[in-house]
Amino acid sequence: MNSTSAIFNGTSRYSADFQQIIDRAVAIASLPMMQMESAKTALDDQAKALESLDARFAAVDSAIRSLGSAAANNSYALLNSDGGAVAASVSTGALAGVYTVEVVEAGSYTSSMSKDGLTAVADPSAESISPASTFMLTVAGETYEIKPSGGTLAALAAAINAETEAGVEATIVNIGGPSAPDYRLSLRSARLGAVSIQLNDGSADLVDTLASGTPASYRVNGQPSTPISTDSRSVTVAPGLTVTLLKAGTANLTVSRNTAGISNALASFAGAYNAAVDEVDLHRGKDAGALKGNSILFTLSQTLREIAGYSTGTDGSASLTSLGLTFDDQGKLSFDATAFSNTAAGDFSGLLSFLGSAPEGGFLQSATSAMDAVAGTTGGIVKAAIGSLQTQIAGQAGRISSEQERIDQIEQGLQERMAAADALIAALERQVGYFTTLFESMRLARESRR
Repeated sequence: MNSTSAIFNGTSRYSADFQQIIDRAVAIASLPMMQMESAKTALDDQAKALESLDARFAAVDSAIRSLGSAAANNSYALLNSDGGAVAASVSTGALAGVYTVEVVEAGSYTSSMSKDGLTAVADPSAESISPASTFMLTVAGETYEIKPSGGTLAALAAAINAETEAGVEATIVNIGGPSAPDYRLSLRSARLGAVSIQLNDGSADLVDTLASGTPASYRVNGQPSTPISTDSRSVTVAPGLTVTLLKAGTANLTVSRNTAGISNALASFAGAYNAAVDEVDLHRGKDAGALKGNSILFTLSQTLREIAGYSTGTDGSASLTSLGLTFDDQGKLSFDATAFSNTAAGDFSGLLSFLGSAPEGGFLQSATSAMDAVAGTTGGIVKAAIGSLQTQIAGQAGRISSEQERIDQIEQGLQERMAAADALIAALERQVGYFTTLFESMRLARESRR
């Protein structure tokens, strides 16, 4: 009960009795509110229990998604013997093996800079090398119209960079030093090799070529005899294997299957799954929690069983058991890393096929779909139940507040009526005292005359 009755301070000898009457009346009037508060407490407990369940199932969902990432992105290990010569990355579709990449020539980019004799620029945000509002940029014979948003060198560089199809990178450099700044427009081709670059303002060419670029060249596993020429440093040398040519040199790239990421993800999945089972079990049995008898427990248990019982019904990696995940008599999962390693060594492609992916099929699609139904951020039954409870809690809080106001009004009315009664009694008590004193004085006077 939220009522905080003030102590009744009357002046008659019946003040304590009046306080007891007020307290009893307020207590009786508060019984409905006490029931409301008890109901709200139960709703609060259910909401907290659901939030805890939501966190556990969110952890299962996260573990499933981590397993998907491990299967998609971490199923390969890459060893690079010379990271200075090439940088390499491996992706889906790569084949295990050793790839030798020889960088014959890393190549270079064509660069140019605004000419001497143009308008000197001390502040690129306020000045430009030409007063023109339209420029023509010619790259490898193709011409692009450039219209800066302002008449400054900075705006000109930004407009050139915005023309992505031109394949030119524009920067601004100061070749005059701090005491006498001389800002110039610097252009560089996005492709390797000799790429002609010119910028014209309608009356004159504005840039000079500083260096003409050269293409990169390389061999893979010693072939071909004439190096492969390319205008990009990023090249695909094998399915799922991409390299960036950095400098002349030879690198041996060893691609192998990496099962550690998947193994760790499966172990994490087992831990998250068991924690979710424990959380559901808290609300069952003799000492069941706040959700005892709630149908959502059955749905959540069914979801867990559906995920753990997934099977393709085919040979090879057909169930979670083949991945080293087994159940005990308590419905808990345990992960055997050795059993998983044996499966991976024997049929890694079959293992990946069983796992599949969330968008395309297999265990991951089935598990992700099941988790979305119960723990999804939108449409999940747990969050929907939490939202429903929060609405009920807010409504119950409003009803309690209204009931408290009613009780306060009852208490105030009683206080006022008891104060009036107490004042009347006090007045009568004073009159009784007066007449008692008067009669006593008269009696004493009569006795004194005898």
